[in-house]
Amino acid sequence: MRSFFDEFKKFILRGNVVDLAVGIVIGTAFGKIVESLVRDIFMPIVGLATGGFDVSAQSVTLYKDAKLAWGAFAQTLITFVIVGFCMFLVVKGMNALHKYLLKDDEAKPAEVPPTEKLLTEIRDLLKQSAPPAPPGT
Repeated sequence: MRSFFDEFKKFILRGNVVDLAVGIVIGTAFGKIVESLVRDIFMPIVGLATGGFDVSAQSVTLYKDAKLAWGAFAQTLITFVIVGFCMFLVVKGMNALHKYLLKDDEAKPAEVPPTEKLLTEIRDLLKQSAPPAPPGT
């Protein structure tokens, strides 16, 4: 039983699990920010542009109390598109920053390890000391 808990502890403390947990928490917080941005900023502007039309409150009565809340779905769809666009901008910005920060690393050629240098010198010396190959071989 002790080894089971040791294995679980190793699993939980692995970098990937912690990174995933941080990503989920930050993603959830970012989702709430974007949801508020849509609900509190964009939707009132859309309502103003459409003459006070509140999309989220729109519905169609199907039968007695059964309603099809198409407006709430439309607002959720708009939120999804805006979240997707924001995530696109974040990833695009991070890629540009990553490329900018790593530009110096790409400019410098990778240094050849000493063992490869030595092997290259040995190869070149062997080529120089070897007799020329007879023609036709």
